[in-house]
Amino acid sequence: MAENEDGQDKSEDPTAKKKSEARKKGQVTRSQELTSFFMLLASIIGIMFFAEDMVETISDIMKNNFSIERNTLFDPEQLFIHFKAELAAMLSALIPFFILMFITAILSNAILGGFNFSAEAITPKASKINPIKGLKKIIGIKGLIELVKSIFKIGLMGGIAVFFLWQAKNEIYGLSEEPFPGAFVHAMELISWQFLLVALGMIIVAMIDVPYQIWSNLRQLKMTKQEVKDESKNTDGNPEIKGQIRQKQREIAMQRMMGDVPKADVIITNPTHYAVALQYDTQGSGAPVMLAKGADLVALQIRNVAQANDVPTMEIPLLSRAIYHSVEIGQEIPAGLYVAVAQVLAYIFQLKNGDIDKSMKPDMSELPIPDEYKF
Repeated sequence: MAENEDGQDKSEDPTAKKKSEARKKGQVTRSQELTSFFMLLASIIGIMFFAEDMVETISDIMKNNFSIERNTLFDPEQLFIHFKAELAAMLSALIPFFILMFITAILSNAILGGFNFSAEAITPKASKINPIKGLKKIIGIKGLIELVKSIFKIGLMGGIAVFFLWQAKNEIYGLSEEPFPGAFVHAMELISWQFLLVALGMIIVAMIDVPYQIWSNLRQLKMTKQEVKDESKNTDGNPEIKGQIRQKQREIAMQRMMGDVPKADVIITNPTHYAVALQYDTQGSGAPVMLAKGADLVALQIRNVAQANDVPTMEIPLLSRAIYHSVEIGQEIPAGLYVAVAQVLAYIFQLKNGDIDKSMKPDMSELPIPDEYKF
């Protein structure tokens, strides 16, 4: 199992962030053997399609350059014009083949790791020319695997090439007896068949190398448990800091809620475990609104703020629990509690208007509270 410099096991799969950072550094899965296979295949296709035109062009160039007029041969300016035209003809025959090879090289490299350009990967670094690190790569496990792979590849490719040359020896010997254009075309055909057989052999090498490169790249990107934790902290934020932020948010919300308690028309309590502050919004829909609620110590703070601001408090346990569990701060009370709350507010408004005395407190123990709101 891979280890980092601290000796910790890299047992965790790389995260998306780790993979993204690796791509920026140019560390993506690549298989040189797969690229070589497609380059060989493209060269075969190129020779098959463009060989005849290339042979004709080369033949014409050779004929033209073996029969240059004396005046042109001894005139530097005319000679330059002559060779410029011949060079243009040569390039026109070779450029399609080169374009095919160039496109193949780009696409074959992108099969595994996709298209990726990294400026950081081509930036000169002292570590890249460090002989000690280079020696470690050569004598390490990766270097040994590359050596075994190279030996296998050379042996396989060499064996295929030797086998083909041996089988085609009579045709190769006969090339010297064929006229020039035909012999050249025949030679290109032989080369194409040899490349094709070598390419078939490269498939075996590529089938071995591709899974290895995928595994090797994933192994290099493996992370320790601590690295995963550190990345999580850096990405999502330190849990302690997030906890402090949430605590601060709760404190601000609590202060805002307590600041609304003096606006309430009535505080309904349990009497000690729950407290809810209601306001009758005459300008809105006409339904009472929850301004604040709390349990235990928060309920005690609500009662203290209400007492300091002369907000009437009523102990109605069943109603306080019903409102506490069914209404959130800033919401209107549900329709099922309208009648019960209306009786409480009617009593409060009568007290404020002086219509009744505090001693005339009605019995609120039998308020009409639906069963679904009883807690």
